[in-house]
Amino acid sequence: MGNAVRIIGGDLRGRSVHFPDTAGLRPTPDRVRETLFNWLGQRLDGQICLDLFAGSAALAFEAISRGAAHVDTVDVSEDVCAAIRANCAKLGTTNCHVSHSSALDFLYRNSRTFDVVFLDPPFAEKLLIENVFSVLSSHVAIGCKIYVESPNKIESPQGFREIKTAKAGRVHFGLWEYLDKDEE
Repeated sequence: MGNAVRIIGGDLRGRSVHFPDTAGLRPTPDRVRETLFNWLGQRLDGQICLDLFAGSAALAFEAISRGAAHVDTVDVSEDVCAAIRANCAKLGTTNCHVSHSSALDFLYRNSRTFDVVFLDPPFAEKLLIENVFSVLSSHVAIGCKIYVESPNKIESPQGFREIKTAKAGRVHFGLWEYLDKDEE
């Protein structure tokens, strides 16, 4: 497994996480992660987080490094899940749960409420993010921060207030705050 990303902030800063060479897996670039965690305020102390399309789990490990109390990672690839578990063992993290599942199946089966959600779905699956947003509101607390990456400009979902958006290369990314499913 030659693919790796470095954790760029927090207690695990400078440590590497490795991931398999899997089609469509694109870790969030350092510059984008740095911007995201600047937007989030650097620390996530005590927060419950979800990395719904985990891939390399770079965002999950950044959250853990920055004090998240618990992070659920979800991916459809067993190889990816095995790599995340191996990274957890290597880093000595005990507050990361790995689920081998599709994003929607995880959301339908899970009842946990999250404070921060990372959504970086495969770019080839354009409707996936819309489907996720249709059920996500039952899993987020008021004030929950939702991070989204996409190859296209992202429209604010109903019930979410845009905090910031940006573009780096071909990647559009943004941070929203959940207000209420009935608000716009």
